[in-house]
Amino acid sequence: LKGSNFGSSHPACGCCGAAGRVNAMGRGDSRGRSRSRSRDRSRSRDRSRKDSRSPSGDRKKKPSDYGVDTMKITDDDAAFILGKGGKTKEKISRVSEAEIELFERDLILEIRGSKLQRRRAKKYAEGVMAQRTGPVHISTEYDDGDLTMLQVPQEAVGFVTGRAGNFLRTIEEEWQTLMFFCEVGGGSRNKDYEKLAIFGSVRGRRGSELKVLSAVETKVPGYYDKIKDEVLSRDKGKDDTETWGTDSMVFQDDELSYALGKQGGTRKKLERSSGAIVQYVGHTALFSGPRKQRKYAREYMKWLFDQLEGPVYLEGWEDRDDCTVVDVPSDCIGYVTGARRAALGSVEEEWGVLMFFMNKKGDGGGRKGQSEQLIIFGPRRARRGAELKVMSSVETKSPGTFTRGIREKTSSEKGFDTDRMIFKDDELSYALGKEGTTRKKLAGSSGAILQYVGHVAFIAGDLKQRRRSRE
Repeated sequence: LKGSNFGSSHPACGCCGAAGRVNAMGRGDSRGRSRSRSRDRSRSRDRSRKDSRSPSGDRKKKPSDYGVDTMKITDDDAAFILGKGGKTKEKISRVSEAEIELFERDLILEIRGSKLQRRRAKKYAEGVMAQRTGPVHISTEYDDGDLTMLQVPQEAVGFVTGRAGNFLRTIEEEWQTLMFFCEVGGGSRNKDYEKLAIFGSVRGRRGSELKVLSAVETKVPGYYDKIKDEVLSRDKGKDDTETWGTDSMVFQDDELSYALGKQGGTRKKLERSSGAIVQYVGHTALFSGPRKQRKYAREYMKWLFDQLEGPVYLEGWEDRDDCTVVDVPSDCIGYVTGARRAALGSVEEEWGVLMFFMNKKGDGGGRKGQSEQLIIFGPRRARRGAELKVMSSVETKSPGTFTRGIREKTSSEKGFDTDRMIFKDDELSYALGKEGTTRKKLAGSSGAILQYVGHVAFIAGDLKQRRRSRE
């Protein structure tokens, strides 16, 4: 009550009276409510911080061997474990899938998770702390099925590391891995090579390894050929599908620049649409992933190059589970494509898909020139997002193409499906918002794909996402 009327009034005197007490109580209640709200907000922030400690979160079912381990660390180690803005601690937690909390006052690192998660987190923390005093020593016990060791030529080490370790940190962030140079066993350091340890999932390690190899090949041309067999056979079958592997394809100079695309855009597009890891090491394209994803990546690459020779038409596309076809009226093709393919490229980049118009050789543009078929490759959700974006563009140019006679629809399907809502003119502009901000906000908060095709709102996602978006 310090600072309130109770603290400053004189209880023996009647001047404060009941009114004084009521006012004081009112203010006290107000402060109490304020403090209560503050505590609630604080608890809310604590909960959000708690949730952010680990990628697993508190809502997932805890494993049967869930437990808590603690590590006593020094003050200098604590700063190293925490990292700039807490990024190193978050990285260790993300890669190990354990919950990690650093108690700076007591200098204790608390690790929660399954036995394997705790073991990995402790191992990663020890590796990070060891970097502070010198080279990290790694023994065979370090490998829990989460380690890839890559030899990097001495002349490429600085290039791979980057200024203040920035290049390695960028790769770690992209592929959710932990990486550092180390010494293996008790032997002396090899002057010609440095060993780079990469920790993480099979996919994360592979993506990081190929990115590093791509940089090394730029600095030391021909190095990949020396270790090609080792790279191609690494982690074979070591994923959930037991079909994990790596395929390769060799390019000529002019082919490489086409396969790479402007600022690597074509490579990224192939990677996202196929689901495989696609990386170029020198003139060799490497495709890593389960068998199905590698097959998609090779096919997409082939069709890209086929387009250089002339029209491409995919026979039997109806039987594939990785594509969607949209009929685009001939007078809308230029609008959908954009200058130098800018509009189509923008949709591909936004949704992570691969798109091109299909034409049979000698066919004058689709069905008697009335329309052309735009084929979209990628995961189901991404294809639907891209398809609705194209439909929206076509509807702007040619109203009624996709909405003539259409009705509202609310699906009860629990899995992925599409609902429809029909707007009036004034409702549409309000639901769209300035430069589409309201639509984007609704899509982002609900988790559903929300696209306006004319006066019709298409809502795609699972049942919960669609319901949230409608509400």
